[in-house]
Amino acid sequence: MKVKAISRSTDEFTRERSNDLQRVFRNYDPNLRPQEKAVEYVRALNAAKLEKIFGRPFVGAMEHNEAISCMAKNPNHLKGIFAGSEDGDIRLWDITSRRTVRKFPGHRGAVRGLTASTDGSRLVSCGADCIIRRWTVPVEDSSDDSVKPEDFHISKNAYWGVDHQWKGDQFATVGAQVDIWNHTSNAPVRSFQWGTDTVISVRFNPGHPDLLATSASDRSITLYDVKTTIPIKKLIMQTKTNSIAWNPMEPMNFTAANEDGNCYSYDLRKLNEATMVHTDHAAAVMDIDYSPTGREFVTGSYDRTVRIFRYNGGHSREIYHTSRMQRVFCIKFSCDASYVISGSDDYNLRLWKAMASEQLGVLLPREKKRHEYDEALKNRYKHLPEVKRILRHRHLPLPIYKAAALRRTMTEAARKKEERRKAHSAPGSISTKPLRKRRIVKEVE
Repeated sequence: MKVKAISRSTDEFTRERSNDLQRVFRNYDPNLRPQEKAVEYVRALNAAKLEKIFGRPFVGAMEHNEAISCMAKNPNHLKGIFAGSEDGDIRLWDITSRRTVRKFPGHRGAVRGLTASTDGSRLVSCGADCIIRRWTVPVEDSSDDSVKPEDFHISKNAYWGVDHQWKGDQFATVGAQVDIWNHTSNAPVRSFQWGTDTVISVRFNPGHPDLLATSASDRSITLYDVKTTIPIKKLIMQTKTNSIAWNPMEPMNFTAANEDGNCYSYDLRKLNEATMVHTDHAAAVMDIDYSPTGREFVTGSYDRTVRIFRYNGGHSREIYHTSRMQRVFCIKFSCDASYVISGSDDYNLRLWKAMASEQLGVLLPREKKRHEYDEALKNRYKHLPEVKRILRHRHLPLPIYKAAALRRTMTEAARKKEERRKAHSAPGSISTKPLRKRRIVKEVE
């Protein structure tokens, strides 16, 4: 009789230290676990339900004296955010403690644009009072609560926006025309004008420092090169574009927030059609900003909601709203892509989590592994009906729900009308309109 004994080396399963994990030998033969798929499905279903239970995205609010009109991030200060309001008040907020760090008084009208330099040491603001002001951002340990402007420039026309180069010392302002400035000059270095309509937004390209895109009230999106004296390209949309955002990881792509409630993504090399149309908003999209990762962007709308889209997704993956939040005028992703900051008409800045169910604070290693395991299960079984239904469900306020339903009905009706028009205008097509009955008139003798 033959006897086979299991022989293992002690070096394979003996721990070197007492803190090391004990090695466990597992047999991965699927025949030994016939219910593996069923068990994983139940775990994925529970993980999807727990995501909804712990989905509490709202973190806190920061109050101004008037409606928030614009915001800017400080590249050198992760937890700082600049905010400008309709009464000319500019503040630097600490989003961790949600308190005002500095005030920048000086504007007498609504602040329309804010931008910080590449190193975060300078701030540029412009507004409806026709004044551009340049500020020196103080260090954190400074004791002064308010800061005086370093320089200012008065113009004949109101300004609607400002943006700084990603790499360089130039910034651009828009209003009656597009002006390029230096921090050391008191007059524009270069000016561009294409048409007579007001330019309402401007954004520099993150990959090409001298390339910028603007949107105007004549429904146009225009591309300019700072080194040249003439514009490059002009794109005419069906409705006005309120804001533009470049993808920081793919600088050839940008997304436009439109007045019709949609966002349109374009490739710089092919502007004859949009690469993706992002729908779901029930009113005009007022502002847009990309995540530093380039995989998502956030939008703020006139319908009082904040939505997060994937860069290649037609529908939003998340929607944020509160009962008190009014029309959202400006929106920003934090520099670490963990939070979203929104500014609305009800005098408040609101801080949201980018992932609604994300656990804040320091996580233990076993907690991180558990979250990673749950995410893997949801990704594996997200196509199944029950898991898909739970993950896609979002609660909407009744007015927004009705407005979205009405918008879908109008869009479907317009699509069918366009299909019928094309069918009738096609050569050789037979009209489907009912023939009118001819009236037969009898002569009475």
